[in-house]
Amino acid sequence: MVARWITGASPLLIAIIAGAVVANLVSLPQRIQPGLQFCAKRLLRLGVALLGLQVTFTDILGLGSATLAVVVAVVVLGIGVTMLLGRLLGVSWTQRLLIACGFSICGAAAVAAVDGVAEAKEEELITALALVVVFGTLLIAILPPAAQSLGMNEHASGVWAGAAIHEVAQVVAAGGAIGGTALTTAVVVKLARVALLAPVLAAIGWHLRRSSQHESGRSVPLVPLFVLGFLACAGLRTTGTLPAIVLDAAGFTQTTLLTAAMFALGTGVRLDTLARVGIRPLVLAAASTVCITSIALAGALLAT
Repeated sequence: MVARWITGASPLLIAIIAGAVVANLVSLPQRIQPGLQFCAKRLLRLGVALLGLQVTFTDILGLGSATLAVVVAVVVLGIGVTMLLGRLLGVSWTQRLLIACGFSICGAAAVAAVDGVAEAKEEELITALALVVVFGTLLIAILPPAAQSLGMNEHASGVWAGAAIHEVAQVVAAGGAIGGTALTTAVVVKLARVALLAPVLAAIGWHLRRSSQHESGRSVPLVPLFVLGFLACAGLRTTGTLPAIVLDAAGFTQTTLLTAAMFALGTGVRLDTLARVGIRPLVLAAASTVCITSIALAGALLAT
């Protein structure tokens, strides 16, 4: 309901904020913690799997090789540069991984999905989620007037918005502010980034199987089950056999599941915890945003 009244807001981001507000204003009873954990883990993974129904490989391939190269560059270079900068800043491996993937792929959903594989500390997870909210929202206000001042046409502006901004809803807000052509282009480019969530998670799982970074001692699956579900849903959507009523119902279900998961995760966002994290993740998030936005801009100008 609230998302309908706030430009660029998504239920996911609103749920994170609502959960944080509740957690900081009242003391949540211990008996609801198992339910919150269930939402933050099980419902999250099911929601990420259903996210694949938003992606059609046909639309993505229709972007053309030049634009697809921009998408790959944003994800690969965005993650690589953010990880390097985080190392130089002394940010922990899991913290910079969450920030890198959240900013480079698809915001809060990517942060939570990566946590499902890498199992970061709670304060690292909630910090990354909070940073997605802050910097993704800033880009909604900054990118459209910047595109206009640079004299970019709507197609190029759409490529830039879709390649640079974190959340799908934030991309819709920025693209819509530029124009109809920009909006359509931005959404498809953004969904191309979403599609790269699966191979990135598979790469992280492969790394953790071979690396001593994972300290829990448990066996890490090379490809998590919910990632296979994501790919299966994307493949099913690409066939074009699903009727609109099914896609609408699946979209509503996916949004509901991820919103519940984000509210549960938001209840872990406590001001005292964020204060203990320090300024380094904030600096890394700012640097990552500048890096990804610059890569996306260069790519948009070269590819269009």
